[in-house]
Amino acid sequence: METGKVTKIIAIDDDPTGSQTVHGCLLLTRWDSDTLIEALTDEAPLFFVLSNTRGMGAEEAARVTREICIKLRAAIERLTEDGIHIRPVVVSRSDSTLRGHYPVETDVIAEELGPFDAHFLVPAFFEGGRITRDGTHYLVVEGEPVPVHETEFARDSVFGFSTGFMPDYVAEKTGGRIAAADVERFSLSDVRGDIGARLRSLENNRCCVVDAERQADLDSFARQVLAAADEGKRFLFRSAASLLTAFAGLPPQPVAAQDMWRFVRDGRPGVVLVGSHVGKSTRQLERLRENGSLIALHVDLDWLVRDEEGLFAELVQAMVGAQLSEKGVVLYTSRGERRFESTAERLRFGDRVSAFLMRLVRNLPRETGFLISKGGITSNDTLSTGLALRTARVVGQIRAGCSVVSCPDDHPRYPGLPVVIFPGNVGDDDALAEVYQILSRQRQPDQVAAMAAMQ
Repeated sequence: METGKVTKIIAIDDDPTGSQTVHGCLLLTRWDSDTLIEALTDEAPLFFVLSNTRGMGAEEAARVTREICIKLRAAIERLTEDGIHIRPVVVSRSDSTLRGHYPVETDVIAEELGPFDAHFLVPAFFEGGRITRDGTHYLVVEGEPVPVHETEFARDSVFGFSTGFMPDYVAEKTGGRIAAADVERFSLSDVRGDIGARLRSLENNRCCVVDAERQADLDSFARQVLAAADEGKRFLFRSAASLLTAFAGLPPQPVAAQDMWRFVRDGRPGVVLVGSHVGKSTRQLERLRENGSLIALHVDLDWLVRDEEGLFAELVQAMVGAQLSEKGVVLYTSRGERRFESTAERLRFGDRVSAFLMRLVRNLPRETGFLISKGGITSNDTLSTGLALRTARVVGQIRAGCSVVSCPDDHPRYPGLPVVIFPGNVGDDDALAEVYQILSRQRQPDQVAAMAAMQ
């Protein structure tokens, strides 16, 4: 058994939504040595490095992941020299609907931080209705499990796939380098029993897929994995958020979801930014727009291409007017997925749209009470570029799968601004409206007194 080491769960997150089941931990938008050491020595058992690689091409994703790994290794070595010994448990955190750069990212991590005895694919995300059973990954839709390859996510123009049976998915994504027959499966009965001996026998970066239908399944799996790691086994994980819940083992969050209104600045109206264009996000937007206290502002992408400066001026003026009228604002991009001749062209256009949205974030009214960012890539850009945060700490979850972070009190434009990170593929049709209603709640005298007592 390795002694004298502190286990730290390190999630290299391809968008900023991996923290959607935890609280109290740091999100890093940068990975310089000082920032990594701050996170490695933080009291929280885990932290997230926001790589944003899901919004990149494969080559750029590999480059960024490699850079993070090299700097992470150097930071751990520096701490070792100072007498602080870290046992890293590395998670390549990605999408619960199987989108993202697999195996590009896990290959790079293995090259830079390995060797590993095994890497595990664990896509279950219970808060979002994603389960894995008999090797097949499902999305629970209206109470019924639907194989993920039968959903819109499998038709993604960049990360599409043809099968939700995980061994076949691995074979497809690796181009046959890892054959389906060579993928080791951990079934529900396995993870609910004793898998210690199997874990200790794994070697040569064996690819494994893990079933899970409820949090207790992953709690059992994580407990046994960490025990094997204590004995020197080295594992890499490609997972959604629920495995991180199991690894972290955190107590309940200190502020309940329904009480997150307490973080709103001076009870002021907020802004909702909807960059995600998947069907679920569009339906949520439609429900939100039924709120009469909101002004809906369309970020017309055709207008953006034609006259970017004109559109920008129009939207900024409208946001100022809404704030003066004490109305909330929802900014939303044109709906539907646009078609492009190549992936590179699609990504270039996405970069342009994102840059425009971040100009809007930097020019929100200073009095904005809160910000809700809808969509993973949009949220990453909001934190790193729009708000220019180096780190942010997760306050907790306002709804299953939706994290709240807070701008630092010394932020030059938005001190203490609460920001909701709302993934594109999370929640029912009413979810976005419900989050907005919690944060826009009118404070009564007893609520004001309660908030004062917290300070």
